[in-house]
Amino acid sequence: MKRLLAEGFGTAILVFVGCGSVAIGSYGAAAPLGALPIALAFGLTVTALVYALGSISGCHINPAVTLALWAAKRFQSREVAGYVAAQLAGGVIGAGLLLVILNGKLASHFDVAASGLGQNGWGAGYLGQYGVFAAFVTEFVATAIFLAIILGATSKNSIVHAAGLAIGAALTVIIVAFINVTGVSLNPARSLGPALFVGSHALSQVWLFFVAPLLAALLVGFSFRTSQ
Repeated sequence: MKRLLAEGFGTAILVFVGCGSVAIGSYGAAAPLGALPIALAFGLTVTALVYALGSISGCHINPAVTLALWAAKRFQSREVAGYVAAQLAGGVIGAGLLLVILNGKLASHFDVAASGLGQNGWGAGYLGQYGVFAAFVTEFVATAIFLAIILGATSKNSIVHAAGLAIGAALTVIIVAFINVTGVSLNPARSLGPALFVGSHALSQVWLFFVAPLLAALLVGFSFRTSQ
């Protein structure tokens, strides 16, 4: 239970701070220069959480990470469902807390459907207006790169104390490079939380941010089975 609470807490913080940089900080409206603050918000939060929660739960805070570790035989099958459920719940809680703050604006009413909550997406009207194929390739390849760095940095032969820095730096660079395509998810829990509250179009697109990262997780995880 302690590990599950850590996973839920960590994922909630990731969504709360990362998506908050978009919805409250309004850096999303300042693209492309706004990409760096958003990337740093996500990347530095992940770095901090790795060191804060790593000794408790391993700090997966992402169903794709859990699945990749399972595929690499570094995580027990009986714990996968609990971790994923905790992460998804954490993503929803983090987005919900963010919405509570945004609804506290005194000058004007906050319309979540119109203003958004830092949700991921693609197509007409979304950032660079890329198509679904480009969005899928971006999420699949970027997640594969991110997971390869995580599994490599946490392997037995790696410099383990530097893993958090490597993981956070990798996420920051990936977001800077690809934010204009999908907003960069790499994490089903990060995408689900905001989409549930925004609803409509955002919720109809959330499937891609499950399928692409989870397929990448299986590919990378099985590839690392010989690199424990």
